[in-house]
Amino acid sequence: MLVGHTGVLFVFQGASSLSLDVKGRLSVPTRHRDVLAATAAGALTITRHPHGCLMVFPRPEWEKFRERIAALPMQAQWWKRIFLGNAMDVEMDASGRVLVSPELRQAAGISRDTILLGMGNHFELWDKASYEAQEAQAMQGEMPDVFKEFSF
Repeated sequence: MLVGHTGVLFVFQGASSLSLDVKGRLSVPTRHRDVLAATAAGALTITRHPHGCLMVFPRPEWEKFRERIAALPMQAQWWKRIFLGNAMDVEMDASGRVLVSPELRQAAGISRDTILLGMGNHFELWDKASYEAQEAQAMQGEMPDVFKEFSF
């Protein structure tokens, strides 16, 4: 998890409906901008996720993830290519926007309307329609066994 200069732990959570602008820029929600500026100096890395979305990491968290992926054995070579080979370093501009490359937008099927999900130490960026369809499908299915002893 991200730790700021004051030793405070930051966890990204929550969903935001966002639209990319005509240049493919994503406006980072205000509630996350200060944390990203303080913990990562606005430096982010975006890469593909196997579920069809994009992962957006603050650079320090990306570096930890990248080390874990790079250490995987040869039989994981294709996954290394997916995560590392598609990674793009981006910087938040003065308005809190980041450019999502055309290649990454195409890989995730993102054209304009998106959902940005806080996932703890990183974000997932989904095409809105794709996310809503997959979420509805998940809600129709059985909960995984790991939730059998979980109380709500």
